[in-house]
Amino acid sequence: MRIAPTMPETTMLAELGQRTKQYRIGMNLTQIELAKQAGVSRSTIERLEAGNSVQLDKLLRILRALRLSANLDQLIPETSIRPIQLADSKVETRRRAYKRRSKATKEQPWTWGEKT
Repeated sequence: MRIAPTMPETTMLAELGQRTKQYRIGMNLTQIELAKQAGVSRSTIERLEAGNSVQLDKLLRILRALRLSANLDQLIPETSIRPIQLADSKVETRRRAYKRRSKATKEQPWTWGEKT
């Protein structure tokens, strides 16, 4: 099954768990052997294969043990400079996101304590 953006998270987790199991079996590893190679518990492997949530660092260890960590770069690709940014030298890459405050918020002075 292909993982689609419109799938519920539970379905995505179930599919990832099934794929993990298929890779593990394809490498002729038991859950215990994979757990030892990844440095996680057997119950973590069981939870992942059952489609339940696991911690991100444990997932990364499992993917490394299954020799799938090279594919992680596709998960969140690096941002690239767009051609329009090259043409306009004033445009800088953003370093953080922020929301602009409304003028009403700026005009109200901040004070300590409760208002009486």
